[in-house]
Amino acid sequence: MTTKSYHHSPGFVLLCLKFAICAALLGDVHLAISAEPKAAEPSVQAANNSVRSNLPFADRDDYRDAERGFMGTLPDAQVTGTSGNVVWSQKDYSFLDREDAPATVNPSLWRQAQLNHRHGLFKVVDGVYQVRGFDVSNMTLVEGDSGLIVIDPLLTIETARAGLELYFQHRPRRPVIAVIYTHSHRDHYGGVKGVVTEAEVRAGKSVVIAPDGFLEHAVSETVIAGNAMRRRGQYQFGQLLPKGERGQVDAGLGKTVALGTGSLIAPTDVIRKSSEVRMLDGVEIVFQMAPESEAPDEFYMYLPQFRVLNMAEVATHNFHNLLAFRGTVVRDALAWSKYLNEALGAFGDKADTLIAQHHWPVFGTERVQNFLSKQRDLYKYVHDQTLRMLNQGFTAPEIAERLELPASLGNEWANRSYYGTIRHNVKAIYQRYLGWYDGNPANLDPLPPSEAAKKYVSYMGGAEAVMRRAREDFKSGDYRFVAEIMNKVVFADPANMEARELAADAFEQLGYMAESATWRNAYLFAAYELRQGATKRGAGPAIDAQTINAIPTDLIFDFLGVQLNGPRASGKRITLNWNFTDTKEAYVLTLQNSTLTYIRNRQASNADASLTMLRDDLNALVLRRSTLGAAIQSGQIMVVGEASTAVELFSLFDEFNPNFEIVEPKKTLN
Repeated sequence: MTTKSYHHSPGFVLLCLKFAICAALLGDVHLAISAEPKAAEPSVQAANNSVRSNLPFADRDDYRDAERGFMGTLPDAQVTGTSGNVVWSQKDYSFLDREDAPATVNPSLWRQAQLNHRHGLFKVVDGVYQVRGFDVSNMTLVEGDSGLIVIDPLLTIETARAGLELYFQHRPRRPVIAVIYTHSHRDHYGGVKGVVTEAEVRAGKSVVIAPDGFLEHAVSETVIAGNAMRRRGQYQFGQLLPKGERGQVDAGLGKTVALGTGSLIAPTDVIRKSSEVRMLDGVEIVFQMAPESEAPDEFYMYLPQFRVLNMAEVATHNFHNLLAFRGTVVRDALAWSKYLNEALGAFGDKADTLIAQHHWPVFGTERVQNFLSKQRDLYKYVHDQTLRMLNQGFTAPEIAERLELPASLGNEWANRSYYGTIRHNVKAIYQRYLGWYDGNPANLDPLPPSEAAKKYVSYMGGAEAVMRRAREDFKSGDYRFVAEIMNKVVFADPANMEARELAADAFEQLGYMAESATWRNAYLFAAYELRQGATKRGAGPAIDAQTINAIPTDLIFDFLGVQLNGPRASGKRITLNWNFTDTKEAYVLTLQNSTLTYIRNRQASNADASLTMLRDDLNALVLRRSTLGAAIQSGQIMVVGEASTAVELFSLFDEFNPNFEIVEPKKTLN
């Protein structure tokens, strides 16, 4: 969509509406509504004032913990890429320096945003340091006898390199002898090549340690479903929103996500069970597995000589997601609670300090124990009460509307809903046990959104009648229903500018009230796209060169299977042998029944064609840096048999749109 912004008269609005309707018939909607954020409505101000009155804002322990051990930083934590582009900066968050929250930000979220605004190198204890505020995650550095252990090298090469150099400004320069990935989310491994090179790992100068299943789950998130997750992640993190009191203020776990270059080096050492110990350059590390907590493959660790417990992302200063907005496998709240209980029992009396790969530390054994016990009880309470009401027949929305935390849990700052929330975590628990279907056959096979929306609007007397009622609800502060019903009008007619404006206004007010950074970002980004059209930047491709170079060939063929357009492949049967001369791998790939399957270490005697190439040649094809026809013609890929069948197969793969529509109907469906 083309983005325009006008200050207009009613007559001009009518003219624009007529133009928009005509343009929509031609398949191109030109937006002509104000893109400027609006003020907080009185009902939002009242709701935020209530939060200010009911939570213990006089408690400043977190502020003291977040400042403790500060050693230095870069101005505004600004990091630039090789071309001088800014990939990370806290400069635009200077508005957070004012003490009191403005009317457009929930005061509890404002507090979290201020704490996440702290940036620099911090000493946790002698020998253990953290770089915080240089990405959405933390990088932890542990000093060995002669080298350095890096735990979770941030999201991008640029921020990781800057963080490591900041450390070297204050501590002796020493080689990185180990990198530890705590789990498979990209903000915990993407910057690895900013702290160590692949050549150093291959030469055995550095090891890379990860939990069992790391590579498979990393690919599942960033590749197999990566296109959808990246697009939806724009709503979760709000990185494209303007920073400010009426825009993006935080992401809950940190400020936002860096926009630099990702990377991946495959693990050289895998932790498979709890209580495994590694001795790294004189540092003993005890690993504890926590699968299906914050990630399908996660561990946390205890460092005995430092009396430091690193909870990775199993215990952080907020209620975490059980199902992230961007999309993930639903996490196990009950198992999560048990892991926290195990940590409390095994290390609670042995840890003087608790750190994590987000947020700031907790200092003091008693405070560590209290923190772990309250986090444990948070996940257990929400799980158990959801199941109690689920077994009484309540549906997910009904439970979400009813369930509240007891004050002993809800008034703890570390249990607040800055990232996950009670409302959407309840629905995740319901989904884990009972799935998407609520048992009511009326909801078993509903119409798709656009078709249903047109019916809703028609039944309700047309768009004008719906909007007339919605404006009344907006004035009374019923923003949730206004957003829901205006969504119907927009999906029935995306060219209806008045509906888009009212929907955007409702989303905006919901964002101003939200305590959760992710909810605020989602609401405000929805308003942004309703006013300006679906973004044309930022999501990026589903797979990048750094990732594809690091993953096994099996997973690349899995990704090709996801890209196969099944309807276009109907009735086709193709069998191809693949031989990679550098990796000495062989595969047979078969297309039949509109499905792509493969067998490793096998060749088919009846194959339509046999292809011989380097593994890098396959990478180039998947990245669309080359075409199979061109590679065959140049002799880069050798083919025996019918080359045309291989070329035909590659013509059946879709190229995903990284910026598909979310708050309006999809323009095209394959």
